[in-house]
Amino acid sequence: MTLPRPESEAPANPFCTRSVRPGAVPFLFPPGETAAALADRFHRTGGRAAIVGPHGSGKSTLLATLLPQVRRDGRQVTAVALHDGQRRLPANCEASRLAAGDVVVIDGYEQLGFFHRRRLCKLCRRRGLGLLVTSHGPVGLPVLFRTQVDLPLAQRIAARLQEGYETRVHQRDVARLFPQCGGNLRELLFALFDLYEVGQRTGE
Repeated sequence: MTLPRPESEAPANPFCTRSVRPGAVPFLFPPGETAAALADRFHRTGGRAAIVGPHGSGKSTLLATLLPQVRRDGRQVTAVALHDGQRRLPANCEASRLAAGDVVVIDGYEQLGFFHRRRLCKLCRRRGLGLLVTSHGPVGLPVLFRTQVDLPLAQRIAARLQEGYETRVHQRDVARLFPQCGGNLRELLFALFDLYEVGQRTGE
């Protein structure tokens, strides 16, 4: 899978937020895995599953890549991204707004308190709704996929992002910064942004 080449209005730094936000870059699956196959497994197993992985390991990116496949059979998707401190679901997840066959997608599911997670699971069972979530650890749902980032994958992502750009970040740079970022891909990309900026200023 290749990333789209930059257009004329593309940013000068391939590691900028615009270029690496979820949905801007397709998730890089391991050999033998695809978004279509993952969506099929989700539907075949009853439409209740979790994407599990540590912070910054690509869960939101995988979700953005997966959702078009979840929608392909005409299923309606209600997607919510929860952030630190959000313990309740927004109004668009209220029962009156959802119909049988819809899929509720919660990015950051562990933010919800136990009571609200239990209430949502009961709602989904009662109304025949799918439930797909991301979390940092087990949340009582079958695990659909575990995200993890190793050095070869990080180097592959850095190389793909620089397609169509002058290469200023090299594999040795990624290898040096990867352990400093604790395997957190998001933090690594921030560091690579800074490194690319320095390279632009110095011409290296």
